[in-house]
Amino acid sequence: MKMTNKIGVIVDSFGVGVREGLKEAAEVGAEGVQIYAVCGEMDPDNLSAGARKELKVYIDSLGLEIAALCGDIGGHGFQDAAANPLKVEKSKRILDLALELGTNIVTTHIGIVPEESHPIYGNLLKACDELASYAAERNAFFAIETGPETAIHLKRFLDKLSSKGVAVNFDPANFVMVTGDDPVQGIYTLKDYIVHTHVKDGVKFHNYVDPIAVYGFFGHKGMSHDEIANLASEGEAFREVPLGEGSVKFDDYFAALSDIGYKGYLTIEREVGDNPKSDIRRAVEFIKKYR
Repeated sequence: MKMTNKIGVIVDSFGVGVREGLKEAAEVGAEGVQIYAVCGEMDPDNLSAGARKELKVYIDSLGLEIAALCGDIGGHGFQDAAANPLKVEKSKRILDLALELGTNIVTTHIGIVPEESHPIYGNLLKACDELASYAAERNAFFAIETGPETAIHLKRFLDKLSSKGVAVNFDPANFVMVTGDDPVQGIYTLKDYIVHTHVKDGVKFHNYVDPIAVYGFFGHKGMSHDEIANLASEGEAFREVPLGEGSVKFDDYFAALSDIGYKGYLTIEREVGDNPKSDIRRAVEFIKKYR
């Protein structure tokens, strides 16, 4: 099996800021990048029209393209009906920025999808339906990152939306580390929705990891990003590890992506580790073995 997909990296994984991160992405051999665009210098509210054009020129000068923007606003995603109007509008502005920078994909976490009978389910459905319509009108996608729920449960939720403007950012390690769902089977389950993928590996040490403890839930206190990283590093419940050292079966994972005709980016995410640049460089070489 030989893949032709381009390799991306998350700029923020380098931990050196956007401009330096972009240079490091080019240095390790990536072809595209994913960038957080919620706050700070990449917040759409902080980027003038001129600054957006200049950033696009700079990215082009490095021989890179934008694989996706990350629009994860946090705060349990879209579970809180009172907070959703502002979050939905913010998400739309991030998508507008993405389109200006040359990508039609914004990845995000929407919050854990509960059972349909739960009162929060309707909040998620309403917000995602509005986002799906906005994206579909622009031939774009808000891509939900996998992990908090099983693939079949997420598919049932997506099937209820009025369009496919809300799609999937497939992360195999999140399945492995939290729900224990099989990421290879998950690709086939979600094949009609996958528009972007992460290439990440991990291991799970406990038979059961409570998604609410990891991702939080409206009315419950979840862990911060740093707390999740510390938990992963300590290995108390799960651990993110370099590619090929965990439980993701990459031969089967890449074969499944090929089987469903996926042509998008394979974007490396490295959330822990003392030397992320070295890990990411090795990850690029790891993926190239399949091309």
